[in-house]
Amino acid sequence: MRAELLCQSANLKPKSCLGTSGPIKSLRNEVRHYKAMKITVVAAGKIKERSLREVADDYGKRIGRYVSFREVETKDERGLAAAIPSQTHLVALEVWGKQLTSQDFATKLDRWSQRGRGDVAFVIGAADGIPPELSEGASEHLSLSKMTLPHRLARVILLEQIYRGFSILRGEPYAREG
Repeated sequence: MRAELLCQSANLKPKSCLGTSGPIKSLRNEVRHYKAMKITVVAAGKIKERSLREVADDYGKRIGRYVSFREVETKDERGLAAAIPSQTHLVALEVWGKQLTSQDFATKLDRWSQRGRGDVAFVIGAADGIPPELSEGASEHLSLSKMTLPHRLARVILLEQIYRGFSILRGEPYAREG
């Protein structure tokens, strides 16, 4: 998104603009502020399936190229609140939360990065969801789907969307939305 705007302001086509020369250097300078952002994903329960754990770890490493990233697994939903960093923008993942397109989610990531310290924590509950008092204290409520997802799969989907969001903001080829 930001890459497209930069290319448009330079009156260049995105493919030629995002090559190895020209405005790409300015774009790289423009997106450096994401490194100051801290994203924490707090989830009840562990991902026990090795293949899902490997996918989650892969996306975690990819996200770490853009921002400071940490994943915290709690034993159960009672430990969620204690695992959330203080003074963070709390986003609760709820079935009834707001659904966003990947592009809209990328825009949110960009806005959150520019707010205060730019710290964001996503919280994913267990089978019974997020404790009501924690959900009520959240700044925002998002939903990944109208369907109910197992918490371990929801976590992998969230990680992929965080990675996709930053790749959209940077105009990288992984994101084919723009």
